Formats: sequence, C-alpha cells, structure tokens
Amino acid sequence: MDFYGFYTGKIFDAYKYLGAHTEKDGVVFRTFAPSASKISVIGEFNDWEEVPMEKVHDGNFWEFSTKKARPGMMYKYRIYDQSGQFIDHCDPYGYGMELRPNTASIIRDMDAYSFRDSAWMKKRTDRLSGPLNIYEIHFGSFKKPSDEPDAWYDYEEMADILIPYLKENGYNYLEIMPLNEYPSDESWGYQGTGFFSPTSRYGTADQLKAFVDACHQNDIGIILDFVPVHFAVDYYALANYDGTALYEYPHAAVGQSEWGSCNFMHSRGEVRSFLQSAANYWLTEFHMDGLRMDAISRAIYWQGTPERGVNSNAVEFLKNMNRGLKELHPSAILAAEDSTSFPGVTESPENGGLGFDYKWDMGWMNDTLDYFRIDPLFRGGCYHKLTFSMAYYYDSNYLLPLSHDEVVHGKATILQKMFGDYDMKFPQARAFYMYMYAHPGKKLNFMGNEIGHFREWDEKREQDWDLLTYPAHQDFHRFMTYLNHFYLEHPAFSEKDYDSDGFLWLDCHSEERCVYAFERIGKNERIAAIFNFSGVEQAGYQLEIPDATELELIFSSELPEYGGKGGPDLAAGTRQNTGRAVFEFTLAPFSAEYYLIKEN
Repeated sequence: MDFYGFYTGKIFDAYKYLGAHTEKDGVVFRTFAPSASKISVIGEFNDWEEVPMEKVHDGNFWEFSTKKARPGMMYKYRIYDQSGQFIDHCDPYGYGMELRPNTASIIRDMDAYSFRDSAWMKKRTDRLSGPLNIYEIHFGSFKKPSDEPDAWYDYEEMADILIPYLKENGYNYLEIMPLNEYPSDESWGYQGTGFFSPTSRYGTADQLKAFVDACHQNDIGIILDFVPVHFAVDYYALANYDGTALYEYPHAAVGQSEWGSCNFMHSRGEVRSFLQSAANYWLTEFHMDGLRMDAISRAIYWQGTPERGVNSNAVEFLKNMNRGLKELHPSAILAAEDSTSFPGVTESPENGGLGFDYKWDMGWMNDTLDYFRIDPLFRGGCYHKLTFSMAYYYDSNYLLPLSHDEVVHGKATILQKMFGDYDMKFPQARAFYMYMYAHPGKKLNFMGNEIGHFREWDEKREQDWDLLTYPAHQDFHRFMTYLNHFYLEHPAFSEKDYDSDGFLWLDCHSEERCVYAFERIGKNERIAAIFNFSGVEQAGYQLEIPDATELELIFSSELPEYGGKGGPDLAAGTRQNTGRAVFEFTLAPFSAEYYLIKEN
C-alpha cells in the first residue's frame, strides 16, 4: 500500500492491504488503529482466545498472520484504548459480517469468483447520450419467500426473480438501496457498519457477484447506493474505533448527523482513503456499474445547511474521489443525491466541479408532485410549477427521481398523491408519467410505482402484488410497461438530454387551459408531447409546430387498453396541418399524447 497516499487521502485500494486477506499459507489480518494501546484477534480459528497483533510500518498499523484461519470463519479485533479498556470491533475493511444482532466479521476469499460479463463491461457507457431507465429497489422487500420478518431471497435467487421482471417491464438499469452491512432494518442500509461487507441478509460476496454477473449477461446495469457522509453509532463498528474519534468528528456539533449517526471527518486523509477505497471496491470487485451517492448536500455544507457555510474539506474529498473513480472506471455512473443549488455538481473537477455524471432533480420532483396534488380547478394558478424545471435544467446533468423517499413516512405513494378519488387518480397518473418520460433527463422509479401501489412502502413487507388482480392496476401496469419500452426505443427522448437543441417549448402559456406542449428532438426523430392536466376536455386547441406537415399519433394515455376512454380524436391517428404548421386537437381531461412529427 502507498502509505503516504493513505495518510494524504489519495489512494483507492486500501482494502487490498487492510482487512483479512487469504494467502497461500493462511490469512493475514491488518487494521489501522493509531491510538490503541493493544489489539488482539479473536475468532473461530483460535477458539475466540486473544492472540496479540503486532505493530507494523510506523506503529499505527497492526498485523497478525495464522495458518489456522480460512474463508468462512468469523473474527473480531479486541481493541484496547489508552486506559486499558477494550471493545470487540468488527473489521472496518472486512469483506463479510454476521447477520444482526451478531457482529463478527467473516473471512472471504475475494478471488474465488470468476465473472463472465466481459461483453457487457466492454460496451457499457455512462448513458449520457442514451436511455437510462432505472428501477430502484430495496432488496429485501421487492418479493419475500414468506411473511416472516427475516425471510429474504438470497442474491442468486433474486436474479431469477428480478431479471425477467426488469426485461419484461422495460428497465435497463437497477438501483439497489445500500447493500453494505447495517444493524437496523429500519435504516435501509443508510447507517452502515460494514462498508466493505455485502449484507449477510441476502448471502455472501460471491452470491452478490453472481447476481451482478447474471444481470450483465442480460444487459441490465446495476447502480449501488453508497453513503460517503455518515455511519452507524454502534459501539462495535467505526465509532471510537481505536478508543478515539478516528473516523468521526470529536465534537457532536458537527460530528452527529440529523439522523443521529456519526459524520465522517473528511478532513482526515485516512478517512478519505477509506471512503474512496470503499467506492472503488464495489465498482472493481463486484463490477457495479455506478454509485448513487447519498446525502451529498450534507457533505457540501456543514450539516447540510447553507447558512453554516461550505465544508471545503468534504467538497475537495468529493472532487478527488470522483476524479479518481472516473479515471479507474470511465464508463461507470456517479450520481449525486443533492437538493442544493451548489454550482458545478456535474462539472468535471478540472473545471471546478464536483465530478458527478448526474444530479438528482429534487426541484422537478417536488414541484411536479405538488402540482398533481392540487385540485385541477386551481392548477392554472400554479401553472408554472411545471415550466420552472426547464429554466434551470441545463445547469447540470439532471436525473428525474421518484425514489423510496417519496413513498414513505406519511407522504403517500405516487398514485395516491394524484388529486381526487380512486377513479380520478389513474388518468392523472398516466398523464403524469408521460410528462416525466418526455421531459429531458434520465428516469428513476421506485418499485411498486409501476403497479399503482397504494400502501406506503414498508421494508418488512413485500410489494402488494395482489393489486394486479384488479383491472385498474392491470391496465396501469400495462401502460407503464409500454411507456418504459417506448422510452427505450425512441432516441428523441434521450439522445440529446443535455443539449439545448434537444428540447423546444411549443406551448408553455396556456394557463387557463392547463395545457402544455413541447418537442423532443433526436438526430433522426422529432416527437411532440401534448398534455391536458385540467379536469375538462379542451376542444379546438390549436398548436403551431415548426416545419411540421403531418402528425402521427404514436402513444396516448387515453388508449382503452391502458384504462383510457379512447374517443374519436384518437381514432383519427394522423392529422394534417391547417396552415402555417398549425394543428387542431380535442384533448381529453387528464390526458397526454405523443405525436411523431413529419416534415416535407
């Protein structure tokens, strides 16, 4: 290991030196604990009796080798502080851990599995100029083998369940909520204890590799949720690891997050090397195709509050980490969950930016969902909630998220957010999703959204798949499946997502009608998207589309097979311009239509 790079926060491979490593003659254990007075390894290979570790290198690292240990065995570090008190810790760089509430690390041979996904790895891209349709899941509650709280399918079993579903439903990427080890199910993985340990809830490291491998062989990419800002307070993990605040701030004012977890101290080179190495570990060892980085606003600003000022050390950490990850993995996706207006999130570090490929568009998400909660009678007064997103859109490479955070904690599910009674919600949801998929930016949907989930998500229960026995939900699921495939198959909706000539407003001033229209433009395709978000029919609506001679209807939210009411306007299929490339429409209430634009 490059020790100078480790201390200065410049390396990405600390996990190859630290942790428990299988060798020809056994296993070597190494840990970094500069303030410890003594450390012993205890484990299955020595009947949990203390065996002292020796100080190596500069005295801040500790090492122990044994021929008795082998993969699959459990171990801990018994770390004594300067007062002589000890705590048994899991390995910060351990490759596996016991299922909670147990806390031991597990030895893994990380070279045992051989990937067969070379074709995928050679062709994958960051998707900036292509369709990116992400299905976000919580691994343990997509489907469950039984109603028992601790009943989960393992990684390999989930491959057989998820892959056919993703392909049939038109998703080309899967985003998985954190798979690092964590003690509390309710934290969903966002308060981790094992940043290099795939959670044992679903199996071993090799089983996770097999899952990723299978996805790649079916042309499905995987983005993993990664948490570089905070970690769990549990005594056996990173907190006060060597008897001092080694990974966290020593003062609660900045050391404790709003979730009660410990904030990483990004000013320490050792911490930066730890996190950079963890990020690289998931991309390298598991062939993950990208990382969605959680709570980036809490790294940019002290405690996530702009009034407290910019955390310059954390900002520099993000720049260096992203620069290094892109050098190592140019085709991997780096996405920031960031709700701030901090500039340059998706600019390269060389140009002063943070170096992410994508930024979640939280403004679009909040404004759009707020709009659809409003009584349609009053939407005209809030008309520009839906035009504002394009006023700032080209500031960053935005991704449009409808994530797990929007369907929990009393917020209601996406379908439930639509105004009105049960029957009113479905046509609005269809029009809403057609607006989302036509809007510039990559797409992300949380599991259950596609079947019109009514119950808020609960990590202890699987999705309510029995909803698909109800006709309205069957129709909605059929609609979402077609929309997903439509998005993947039509380049106009993704080819120029971040080029200003890929989007053109056709009508953003029909406040009284609550009608919107815009054009998406690809290299060889033009599509007009027209929306009536009012609750009444809009007859005689005229729209000018530059250079258009004919429109061909290619998708409508009102098609009967998706639960719509159809109507004579849809049956026409194509329409000629009435002069000056002006077209006339009769728009059904809560409807959306896509037209292929034809020119001379």
